[in-house]
Amino acid sequence: MAEEGLLSGGHHSGLAVVLKGESSKEGSQRSRLVSFCDDFGDQSVERTLEHIFGLSYKTVRPLTQKIDLRFISSILENEDYQFQKDTKNAATSNRDGLLIVPDHSGPPIVGIDESSISGDIKIIKPPLILESHALFSSLRANSCVWKGKWMYEVTLETAGIQQIGWASLSCPFTEHKGVGDSNDSYAYDGKRVTKWNKNAEPYGQPWVVGDVIGCCIDLDSDEIIFYRNGVSLGAAFSGIRKIAPGLGYFPALSLSHGESCELNFGDYPFRYPIKDYLPIVCPPSAAPFANNLLSCFSRLIEMQRDDRAEVLSVEKLRMLKRFVSFQEIFHPVSQGIGRAFFSVMNLESSLAEYISWGPLLSFFIQVFRPHPPHDFKSVDRVLDCLLEFQESRPLFLHIINALSSGCKVSPFVLSECPHSGSYTHLALAGHILRREELMILWWRSSKFEFLLEGFLSRKSPNKQDLLGLIPFVCWPGSNEDLSNENNMLLTTTALSEAVKKVEQKQRELCSLIMQFIPPASPQLPGSVFRTFLQNVLLKNRGADRNLPPPGVSKNSVLISLFSVILHFLSEGFAISNVSKLLMGSGSEIGFLHRGGQQAFPMSLFLKNDPHRVDISRIGGSFDHLTNSHPVHDDQEDEVIRWEEGCMDDEEVKVAHTGSQKPCCCSSYDTEYTKSFKDPIRHVAKGSRPNCSSVPKSSVHVNEECSTGSLSDEITDKPSTSDQTASDYSFQSVQQTRTVLRQINLKSATLKEEELLDAMLLLYHLGVSPNLKQASSYGYRQSQSIALLEETDRQIREGTSGEQVTHLKDARSTYREEVMDCIRYCAWYRVSLFSRWKQRGMYATCMYVAQLLLILSKEDAMFAYVPEYYLETLVNCFHVLRKSDPLFVPTSIFIRQGLTSFVTFVVTHFNDPRIESAELKDLLLQSISVLVEYKEHLAVFESNEAATVRLPKALLEAFDDRSWILVTNVLLRLCKGYGFCSLKHGGSSSISIVFQILLREACTSDIELFSSFLNRLFNKLSWAMTEFSVSIREMQEYYKALEFQQRKCSYIYDISCNLARVLEFCTGEIPQAFLSGADTNLRRLTEIIVFILNHLDSAGDPEFFDLSIKRRPGQAFEKIHRGMILSPLAGIMTNLLAASEDGEDKQHIDIVETFASMDCPASVLNGFQYILDYDWGSSFTGDEYLGKIRQLENFSSMLVCRTASQELESTGDYGESGSADTICYICYACEAGAQFVPCSHRSCFGCISRHLLNCQRCFFCNATVIDVMPADGKPA
Repeated sequence: MAEEGLLSGGHHSGLAVVLKGESSKEGSQRSRLVSFCDDFGDQSVERTLEHIFGLSYKTVRPLTQKIDLRFISSILENEDYQFQKDTKNAATSNRDGLLIVPDHSGPPIVGIDESSISGDIKIIKPPLILESHALFSSLRANSCVWKGKWMYEVTLETAGIQQIGWASLSCPFTEHKGVGDSNDSYAYDGKRVTKWNKNAEPYGQPWVVGDVIGCCIDLDSDEIIFYRNGVSLGAAFSGIRKIAPGLGYFPALSLSHGESCELNFGDYPFRYPIKDYLPIVCPPSAAPFANNLLSCFSRLIEMQRDDRAEVLSVEKLRMLKRFVSFQEIFHPVSQGIGRAFFSVMNLESSLAEYISWGPLLSFFIQVFRPHPPHDFKSVDRVLDCLLEFQESRPLFLHIINALSSGCKVSPFVLSECPHSGSYTHLALAGHILRREELMILWWRSSKFEFLLEGFLSRKSPNKQDLLGLIPFVCWPGSNEDLSNENNMLLTTTALSEAVKKVEQKQRELCSLIMQFIPPASPQLPGSVFRTFLQNVLLKNRGADRNLPPPGVSKNSVLISLFSVILHFLSEGFAISNVSKLLMGSGSEIGFLHRGGQQAFPMSLFLKNDPHRVDISRIGGSFDHLTNSHPVHDDQEDEVIRWEEGCMDDEEVKVAHTGSQKPCCCSSYDTEYTKSFKDPIRHVAKGSRPNCSSVPKSSVHVNEECSTGSLSDEITDKPSTSDQTASDYSFQSVQQTRTVLRQINLKSATLKEEELLDAMLLLYHLGVSPNLKQASSYGYRQSQSIALLEETDRQIREGTSGEQVTHLKDARSTYREEVMDCIRYCAWYRVSLFSRWKQRGMYATCMYVAQLLLILSKEDAMFAYVPEYYLETLVNCFHVLRKSDPLFVPTSIFIRQGLTSFVTFVVTHFNDPRIESAELKDLLLQSISVLVEYKEHLAVFESNEAATVRLPKALLEAFDDRSWILVTNVLLRLCKGYGFCSLKHGGSSSISIVFQILLREACTSDIELFSSFLNRLFNKLSWAMTEFSVSIREMQEYYKALEFQQRKCSYIYDISCNLARVLEFCTGEIPQAFLSGADTNLRRLTEIIVFILNHLDSAGDPEFFDLSIKRRPGQAFEKIHRGMILSPLAGIMTNLLAASEDGEDKQHIDIVETFASMDCPASVLNGFQYILDYDWGSSFTGDEYLGKIRQLENFSSMLVCRTASQELESTGDYGESGSADTICYICYACEAGAQFVPCSHRSCFGCISRHLLNCQRCFFCNATVIDVMPADGKPA
């Protein structure tokens, strides 16, 4: 055939590509083989074939007939010997120094030595994806090396404690010891950033999920090196011991509970091959031939890519009749290459997987083009060609597998943005899977859901990665280079666009799956996606535990799935007919923004679906509820319906279909977006977090459920699609079948409410932990900025050279910490908070709040609501509230549609139907946070539910668990009241409305107020006792440890807050202390004296200040003794004013009560302590002087009364000569009462106070039935 002549014909424009003189790997000579300008005698068809197959010049002689498959096959057969020669040489070289231990069941295959396994390690997915089901598991491979350079790769499926490396047979594996814990055993652990060889030493970088760790051993130089994503971490171990042949080092690893990774010994090409290092598994011998065939195919495809100018040139040559059309060449050449390629695939069983993961995947990406504009036409040509061969199906499964795996490990690279990360793999997979045949092939595979999770994975950066992604950072008040601000804006903008592109491709892939209808099945569109979604939720049960069970999905999968569903529900579906096809609605408006009549199927709560069995409900577990609130069949089919905004007052009613729209769909969004010219300025805004005393036993300790300054930098206007050009346009699945009309679509289709339910759970499991992590970085950023500013101040004021040196070292540390935190916050912002997400989350909060309010009217239904509905509502709301910048002005955030949220939290924070105390605390914490801000407090004051229910509910909730949270709320509602209000001119956020309501609640229910007051006394007494004990412990050793300082500061804050609440009570309800029995006044007196004694016993003021650790950014004024002395002084002035001005003249004598205390010297010293305090430094103006004079007058009267009582007591004792009738508890009053039945005596005051908290005699511990006067007469 080579001697046959050329058949004249036309020339296709695709040949013009090779006319450029394109470079080739073989050398410069071949670059001019097909140039029509050189010599018209050269026959271009022959030269073109030589170019395609990489043949020498004029190897193909002039042709005399049409090119066909036989001719192409003859070329490949004639040149096959050269490929085979290269293959043989490659396969037999450099394999000495490796031993594969056979298992006596067949040829030796590199794998896991099952006899070496310690613990419990499972292969969860073939070939070698491992997972540990024991606390600590270890294993070795069945291959060892003793000379040469070798490597294997580990892809991290999780990023916890794993010890990866090499070990000899002498390394023992136990439940406590693994790789690196003995001699001849070496490991790297990126979780703890250490290397292990009996002892641990710092090494390497922190690893993240998706990292590829290259484990290299050089037995010629006796060293071990680890690589992270192809970048060397440096020599980990040097001088390792040489071992005799056949007894060398084995690849080995140890995994803690739930950890998972994938091993690649060379079964498919390494992602990051290291020069001169060989894989443990020898590559298939036919791989080079297959690779060369793909190169031929690639050159064939390249011939059709040309410019318009080249087309014109070729058209001129076509008239000379010296060229044939491209189609005449393409079909036989592609067929010949395909036939040869698949014949090679049959030579070795391992070749198909190896070629698919390496050369074939690279070939597809090259044809597709990694960045737009993508060459969809060329990819379709390749698909058409390969699908003609039945043998191609396994290869396509491997290709889909490789694309999914590529999404897991592809990092974002700044230079490749915006088409970075997993974009290329997702875009190519999305195009391939539009072929229904390939979609069916994928769906039928056992790995369908596993691979779909891979496509939804997204690799997150670690500290070093972020340094490359965001090299420049800035923050308000920093002394950094001014250009850093613009540079940071550019990089974060590029990253935002990259994340946006990846999310878009993930949505397109999920839309394809939603459209897909399985063959020969009555299922409808959406059934496959529904099954996948349910299985993801099922496998992630327990993912929110501190120690998640094995097998849970990657966090990035949950976040991506959440984002996909949120976009579907908020912005609508990417293709026009999906909403109508799946949901029965042709509306282009997203489900969350339609408004009007709302509906929710109760079957989502009442059915015992497998993925919901273990989910906690508001009323308890599902099994418990089925007994206490049994469900009837008709209830499962019930649909709750309501009109949007029906729970709001008409004056503040906001609805999507009304005249006043919520801010997620109002004009504010667009207008406010335009105002953000420089979003980077918001990175570190508000770096002084609000300080609040929150119980550390609470689930959300000192958290406002916020992301700090997390927000979106890109002012992307919400729309129904993120697509911007035809290159990214969505195409439906080819040859999709029409759904039969006879099927009941209403009951069988995937409902939007079902997607909403799943999305809320995904937020709870996946998004919320990320937001908490982001909040932590934001808080650390604020602390570090405060420490950095304080260090700068000390450096400016420093005098000692050595001191300045230490301060500069500290400054460098703080600066690095600030920059790291800013980078992490920026990453969370761009990856989690685009503007359309804020808009969708807002609408979600609005919908869920109204749904919960409607359901709360039905006890049985409300009890079945999953707890994550409440948790997601509260968390999502506060995340939006703290977003910086928010997608709408803060002033209208609550007012424009979230009145329902305020109504719900004030109504249910003390709801007995909610079984979980943590949930109640979460709702109470929300109130505590919101009332701190003036604009939010105004919403509470205008909310009917808040004004009617909140005051009394707060008093009822002041119990042993929630008393600190209630104290915080009461403190903020009473802000600006009392002696403390004189400080610096008072407070700017005073709630007169709630102060009046609290007073009315206390006076209208005396029993409730008495119970509250009793608990208030007890908690204040406990807090001051704890504080005093902590102070004395530090005085004993005369050093203030950081932990003890934090403890003292925390308890001191609590004590001050309780005292301020008590001050409010004495000012607004003084009759509770001055009228009737003197129990309350006596307890108040004891508390005041108790506190003053503890303060006086704390020693010198300097040690007192040293004992309280000032938090970063906290003003010094917040830690002095005036914090506790001010409310004490206010309590006294309140009582004195009430006793002088009250209409009731039967007030208890305050002076007499204080004078009757059994420690008169301590009382007098305590009041002198108050008077001696430097009040002038704590207040502005002279308003406080009048109150100080009141205290001075009271102190003078107390001195006189005490002296008089001492004289009287001396005379009385001389006359009686006995103290038998004195109370043995207080030694101040007559023992005029006795317990029944034990008859022990005490005074009425001590007995009444004791019985408030205990119903047993404090002498004999007998149960008290009654109290009678000591003379035996009925009381």
